[in-house]
Amino acid sequence: MSTTIFTPGAEALTPRGRGEVVDVRATPSGKFVIGVEDADGEVTYFTEKALRLVRG
Repeated sequence: MSTTIFTPGAEALTPRGRGEVVDVRATPSGKFVIGVEDADGEVTYFTEKALRLVRG
């Protein structure tokens, strides 16, 4: 369990670049995935391990 909390509106760094968290949901297996919208408007879902929260 991570201490980082991803909430809608937060800025996140992904393997594809920087974006804004727009969705957080649980999968049928019980893991959480976070939807991040990039500058082009495309939403991609990542696991918590693939993201970093932008601070400041």
